[in-house]
Amino acid sequence: MAVSRRDFLMRVGQAGGYSAAFATMQSLGLMPMKGALAEPIRAEQGSGKGVKVVVLGGGIGGLVSAYELKKLGYDVTLLEARERPGGRNWSGRKGTKVEFVDGTTQTIEWEEGNYQNLGPARLPSTHWTMLGYCRELGVALEVEINTSRSTLLENDKVNGGKAVPQRKAANDTRGHVSELLSKCVAQGALDADLTAEDRDRMKTFLKIYGPLDKDGKYVGSDRAGYKTPPGAGTQVPVVEEPMDMHALLDANFWGGILYEEAWDWQATMMQPVGGMDRIPYAFAKALGPIVQYGSPVTEIRKTSAGVKVSYTQKGATKQIEAAYCVIAMPFEMLKKVPNDLSPNFKAVVDGSTPAGSYKVAWESRRFWEQDYNIYGGLSFVMQGPSPIWYPSSRLMHPTGIVVAGYTEEQGTPFAAMSMQGKFAASRGSIEKIHPGHGKELQNPIFCGWRHVKWNEGSWIRSYGGGPSGYDVIIQADGPIYFAGDTASHVVGWQEGAALSARRAVSMISDKVKSARLVGAEDGLVRA
Repeated sequence: MAVSRRDFLMRVGQAGGYSAAFATMQSLGLMPMKGALAEPIRAEQGSGKGVKVVVLGGGIGGLVSAYELKKLGYDVTLLEARERPGGRNWSGRKGTKVEFVDGTTQTIEWEEGNYQNLGPARLPSTHWTMLGYCRELGVALEVEINTSRSTLLENDKVNGGKAVPQRKAANDTRGHVSELLSKCVAQGALDADLTAEDRDRMKTFLKIYGPLDKDGKYVGSDRAGYKTPPGAGTQVPVVEEPMDMHALLDANFWGGILYEEAWDWQATMMQPVGGMDRIPYAFAKALGPIVQYGSPVTEIRKTSAGVKVSYTQKGATKQIEAAYCVIAMPFEMLKKVPNDLSPNFKAVVDGSTPAGSYKVAWESRRFWEQDYNIYGGLSFVMQGPSPIWYPSSRLMHPTGIVVAGYTEEQGTPFAAMSMQGKFAASRGSIEKIHPGHGKELQNPIFCGWRHVKWNEGSWIRSYGGGPSGYDVIIQADGPIYFAGDTASHVVGWQEGAALSARRAVSMISDKVKSARLVGAEDGLVRA
């Protein structure tokens, strides 16, 4: 059976994560290899005057939609079910309540000033649209340390379960591979592919890249770490002995070594100072009373003049009519709202399935900095909740928030565990990487997005309506348009939500312009 390009990309994403999907998209020519400034919205200033638009959902997709519509002069109302903006862009701090659909509520009790981004936590330098909004809205950014060679990799089946520094695993692997390739060149195995001059160049390159000794062997390197570091007086540096290549193959550390090579994970990554939610709050400030909080949508209907949306606010049922509607709600929520979407759109929404990403965050003494010299980055365990994500903010502060487990919950033993079981498994991962320090963890918070009220999913896993479902949802359903990362190829990122919102605003503006041109022509004929 033929597989569509969209379905293929979704499968790549499911197998290797959305970073893998990104890399595949670039190789297929679907995305540029560098960030690109967002194209200007095709509309003149003030062109939306007199036209009413209702935006459903106050995540990044909805906020960007409302923000750009407002700039063009549209009469905009944004309805958000929660009492805060941002949707999945959510930062937990002291006093934050994490409420699940089953009524479970956790209240964060961390030290004032400590926080954790419970949803998105990175802004790649290639995501120019979101970076542009940060610049426009005055959101201060700092470096997010996404990788560090001081972080650790652990596999219960290798090295007696003792964690290996990333610098050692990465550089010993490179050294062994360089030695093997150097032998191939020396033995003439690549003579058909390389000229004599190229062979000499390759051997010179491998000697540096490995690095290899004068005999073309890898015997260790300071790049992989020291057994005895250089010091004063008679303290002579002694490099670590290389880890055996067979052990490295058994360890299967490649995901933990190479994740930073993905296009959207490469340095430099950034984060807002004080928490990712600084972005939605900046949008909300710019929008003012346009954003109506505590206003869950209860019905969406098309009318002869556009749309009519019913919602509740402070216990009262209200309605709003508009010429156009931008739906930026999670599909899991939209499924529960009575609507008259066209059958093909309804099939895509109702048949969709969400992913269930989660994070487990702990407050602790910064033992990773104080005892292990780890400042930011990710450590990985092969068995148990992973990765371990160290904070990039408040470096050198006595305490901090560390994540032990950020991955997909569905279909794993973790999903069936009780809350206490989840915390125990998360603590166990820390103990594997940092023996003896699991007991220092306190005030845990589990944020499982399949359970979070008003979301019930992290990002989309598959679309209803078959492989062409995505192609349906990016079109207009009469006066209704969709925004959010779900309506983009940049699934799971704020960039996708912002780009889809800008596209929806452009489509609405084109429709308004076209309608006005037709009206003007009709007026001339009647005259």
